[in-house]
Amino acid sequence: MAADTGTLETALDQLVDLVDEVDDDTAGRPTPCRDWTVDDLVDHVVNGVQNFARGVRGEEVDWSTPTPHVEGDRATALRAAGDDLLAAWADAPADADGPPPEWQCSELAVHTWDLARGLGRDTGDLDPAVAERGATFMEQGLTDDNRGEAFGPAREAPAGADAYTRLAAFAGREV
Repeated sequence: MAADTGTLETALDQLVDLVDEVDDDTAGRPTPCRDWTVDDLVDHVVNGVQNFARGVRGEEVDWSTPTPHVEGDRATALRAAGDDLLAAWADAPADADGPPPEWQCSELAVHTWDLARGLGRDTGDLDPAVAERGATFMEQGLTDDNRGEAFGPAREAPAGADAYTRLAAFAGREV
């Protein structure tokens, strides 16, 4: 493999398990993501994983295109996108110039926290290595000057917060 993707695989597995809990009753619930329902967030995550796979394969990715709605089983769609991403990494040369697994872990970990909140779930039982790897990446590159609309100002996490909650606070989520 061109990159260490074990933590990325764990991130995908955990998120697929959460997405599998989404049903018609929970799909319309709000999430910590501004103006996004649980269903909108799932669409974003599936599309993001598909885009990451394209990027790893060296394909052009337009992150600004509208996010398509996931039709059918949401967890199956995310699993297929995740399997494609892991396959892209397995086939990638050592000097692949796509988005690194750390970026992917940060994206997935933050949105795992978002989805868990939307579903009324806790993140304390998830593998902290995913959020910790994502946090290391985000803390190296996310500054007050480049947070854009996706990230609010960093917030302080409550004492004893789990790794996902600490990452969400750094990403500007109200925790």
